[in-house]
Amino acid sequence: MRIVITKYNAICNLGNNIEEIFYNALSAKSMNWEVCTNRNKNDYFAMIKTKLPQIKNPDFNLRCNQLALAVLEPFNIPELIRTKGAENIAVVCATTNTGVEEYERSKNPRHAQIGNPAEFIKEFYGLKNYFTTVSTACSSGIKAFSIAKDLLKTEYANTVIVIGVDSLTKVPIYGFDSLEILSPEKSNPFSKNRKGINIGEGVAGFVLEKEGYGINILGIGETTDTYHATTPDPEAIESIRAIENALQEANLLPKDIDYINLHGTGTIANDLMEGRAINHVFGDKTPTSSTKPLTGHCLGAAASIETALCCALIENFDGRIFPHIYDGEYDYEIPKINLATTSTIVQKLNTCLCTSFGFGGTNTAIILQGENKNE
Repeated sequence: MRIVITKYNAICNLGNNIEEIFYNALSAKSMNWEVCTNRNKNDYFAMIKTKLPQIKNPDFNLRCNQLALAVLEPFNIPELIRTKGAENIAVVCATTNTGVEEYERSKNPRHAQIGNPAEFIKEFYGLKNYFTTVSTACSSGIKAFSIAKDLLKTEYANTVIVIGVDSLTKVPIYGFDSLEILSPEKSNPFSKNRKGINIGEGVAGFVLEKEGYGINILGIGETTDTYHATTPDPEAIESIRAIENALQEANLLPKDIDYINLHGTGTIANDLMEGRAINHVFGDKTPTSSTKPLTGHCLGAAASIETALCCALIENFDGRIFPHIYDGEYDYEIPKINLATTSTIVQKLNTCLCTSFGFGGTNTAIILQGENKNE
C-alpha cells in the first residue's frame, strides 16, 4: 500500500513557505539569525519573522499553534474536509516545547500540555478522528510520520494531517547550554572545529493519504539504543539498524539512495556517531548534507522541515542538491562521507533519505521517492 504526501509546506528563518525555504537552502542563503549575548556567551538563534495569526481561544493561543495554523493555510483544510469527511481526518503533531514558554506567564495548565497543538488543530477545524502529539526529542518529526502511516494502513483514517512545530523557548536553550553543546559560532557540522548547535524555530505541515499524487513514503526505520540519556552511542549500532530497516521496508539497496539529508547537528558526539552510521551503510559515495547550518536546529520540528525540504528537492530537481555549509576542515576522526558543496551536481534524484536522532537513543530514518518514479 502506498502512503503519499499530497501536500506539504514549511515556515522557518529561511522563508514564509516551502518555496522560499527551498530556494534559499539550495543557494545556501543564510538569513534571519539573531545573536544574543547571555551568560557571557554569544548564542545564535534562527528566527521566524513572518506575521502569525492570532487565536481567540486563550487555551490555544500559543506561538506553536500560531505557526501550525499558518503552515496549514495553503492546504485549504475546509475543502479537504468536504471531500474526505471530518470523521476520516486524523491529526499527528510533533513538538518538544508546546506552550511551556507561555505557561510561565499564564499559569494555564493547558499551555504546558504536550498534546495542545494536535488538540488545537482538531478543534479549530472541527475534525472528528484521532489526534495525538509525539515528543521524542529531535526524532519527533519522523516518529509522527510513522504514527500517521499506521493510522492509514489500519484504515483508522483515510487522511492524516502531520505537523512538526517548535518555537524558541528558555527550556531547551538553558538545557542545551547545561550540556555545553550550544555553539558560540554558526554551527559547523563534521568539521574538526565544530563546537555545537544553534537553536532555531520552525514548522512544517503535511497531508498524508493512501492514494493521490505527490511524494511517496517508501520506508521508515525506528530503533532505540538506550546507550545514554543525552549522548548517542559512538558505535552507531542502532542508528545503522534504523537506516537499514528503512531500506528494507522500501525494498531498496544503499546504492538506490541518491541523496541523504543528515541530522548533522554540529556536536562532537552526534557527528561522530552519524558519520560512522552513514559510512557503514553507504560508504563515501552517496552525496549528503546537513541543512541545520542554514535553518538552525528546530528541535521537534527539525525532521519535519528537513523532510519538507527533501520533498521540494525531489519535485524541483535540476541537478543541484542542498550544499553542506561548513568551514571545509573535515574531522578525519569521523569515517569519510560525501559532503555536498555548492558546485555538486548529481545526475538523478529519485530517492532521498532523511535521518534524525534524538535524546534517549531514539533513532529514525525516512525514505522518500517522487511519484513518477514509483512504478
